[in-house]
Amino acid sequence: MRDDEPKIVFGVVAIVVVIVSVLLLVNGAQTSTILSKVGASVNNSGASTDSAGEPPAPTQAGSDSGGGEATGQGGQVAAAAPGPPVLLIVRTGTLTLEVTSVSSTVSAADDVVAAAGGFVAASTESATSAEGSANVDYRIPSAAWERTLAGLRALATVKAQQIKTDEVTGTVVDLGARIANLRATEAALQAIMAKAVKIQDVLDVQKQLTDTRGQIEQLTAQKTELQDRASYGSLTVSFQLPPRPAPSPTVAPPPVWDPGADAAAATAKLVRIGQTATTAGIWLGIVGVPVLLAGAIALGLALGLAWLAWRLVGRVRRAMGSSAA
Repeated sequence: MRDDEPKIVFGVVAIVVVIVSVLLLVNGAQTSTILSKVGASVNNSGASTDSAGEPPAPTQAGSDSGGGEATGQGGQVAAAAPGPPVLLIVRTGTLTLEVTSVSSTVSAADDVVAAAGGFVAASTESATSAEGSANVDYRIPSAAWERTLAGLRALATVKAQQIKTDEVTGTVVDLGARIANLRATEAALQAIMAKAVKIQDVLDVQKQLTDTRGQIEQLTAQKTELQDRASYGSLTVSFQLPPRPAPSPTVAPPPVWDPGADAAAATAKLVRIGQTATTAGIWLGIVGVPVLLAGAIALGLALGLAWLAWRLVGRVRRAMGSSAA
């Protein structure tokens, strides 16, 4: 019996190894199948039942107003038949008006925009005694854009106008299609979540589901913004007072002859001349005479020295001539 014990133990160990290997293979296949579906979208014809033939739990996915998709029973996403796209145009512009009264014209412009169904988005007004101006940002319904613009132009003198249009229909349609695909992916991830049994699988699917929902929210915000800008155009109106006229140059009156003034001017001129001559005489007597005397003395000394030098040179020449003879 003791000789057979190693064989029995070996057989038991082999059976356990085989069972564990089979379990690992089965669980690995299931895990790889679940993870391979993470992030993939499900077609309308995709499987709506699990391997046992039972339909998965119904899921409710949010719908987008412009995506044209609807979430059906069992997580299936049925895309509605797309209709012709509505032309969406984003309108923006600036308008400069020269007015006689800033406050009254701004009030009239507000009434024109309000009558068309628009509203004031922002405003800045500066009305002083010398200068006055105002800048108002209006949101105007797209259907009433031209009519409202004409009404604003009729309020005052138009100094400048700039209108820009941007057609965004294709962008909105593209965003709607991307949102529809992401909602299909969301529904598929919810179905995979219902089948996942391992914690790691649940965490992986949950991460993909969170990323997908974040993309849906981001694209939906972009689409809503474009639709809002297309529904209401933006117009900035500047109200300005006319420039003040330049002051006219003043003309001096013709001069009037006044003998007394002329005599006073001539006397003052004579006094100034006498003062100047007296000042020059004082300077000449105090400064000029000594300077002239010093100059004369220096000149006399220079001439005397030159004469002595000339006489000395003459004597030397005569002495040299006599010795040579």
